[in-house]
Amino acid sequence: MKYGSLILEKKEYIILKRLLNLSANYKEDTRKYSIKRLEAELKNAVINDDELVPLDVVRFNSEITVATDDGWKNTFELVTPNEKNYQNNKVSVLTPMGSAVMGYAQDDIIDWEFPGGIKKLRIVNVKQNKSNKHYQL
Repeated sequence: MKYGSLILEKKEYIILKRLLNLSANYKEDTRKYSIKRLEAELKNAVINDDELVPLDVVRFNSEITVATDDGWKNTFELVTPNEKNYQNNKVSVLTPMGSAVMGYAQDDIIDWEFPGGIKKLRIVNVKQNKSNKHYQL
């Protein structure tokens, strides 16, 4: 992990904690596992003011490109659950993919369980969409 632990902006951390509390009753095992793992990682996360979060850290509204060793590659925007829109490549932070990348940085490699099994997920690129900076629950 590039920075040693997850890095989150203060407001985003509060929103994420609320979302995780609301999602505690998911029935699907993969999603439940992803949320529990993210909750565990948040215990050691670094929480910073906006200006102290490095630009290559995945945040809400970041555009992220991820890839696996088997050649799969995907680019999406990480959003809150009510903004998800798979046709527009907007992925909720509460999906296995979204929870896998939140707070990680470009070039980090994450071992994460997806519906098809555990994969090494590499964050290839992170682009901040500051103009689209808003949070809705």
